[in-house]
This record gives sequence, structure tokens and C-alpha cells, in this order.
Amino acid sequence: MRMFRVKACVPSQTRIRTQRELQNTYFEKLVPYDNWFREQQRIQKMGGKIISVTLDTGKQGMNTGLS
Repeated sequence: MRMFRVKACVPSQTRIRTQRELQNTYFEKLVPYDNWFREQQRIQKMGGKIISVTLDTGKQGMNTGLS
């Protein structure tokens, strides 16, 4: 199964005293090839930014006719 390693930054609001501060949360996760589009939409709807996407498992060019 092909898996992508996604690094992203998502803003998270936390309450500190009476002010609202914006803090960024960086995370990295493995996403299956079939769920990639859904995960991309989820990150962007949260106001996040995708930093990098790399192929973690599987062969490069597979399912694209390049093998």
C-alpha cells in the first residue's frame, strides 16, 4: 500500500487570560494514497499549510503507468 508522509502546520487558538493567542501546531502523519485528497482538504479547511509531502512506502511511479 502506498503511504504519504505529510508535514503540516495548523493554527490552534488557545485562551490565555483574556486574550486570544494564535499558536501554530506542527504535525507529521502517514496518510494512505486513497485518503490523500480528503486529508488535504481537512488541513486546508482548518486554515493550515502543508509543508511537505513525501512517498514513505510503496514504489514511486506506481499506479501512474510509469512502472
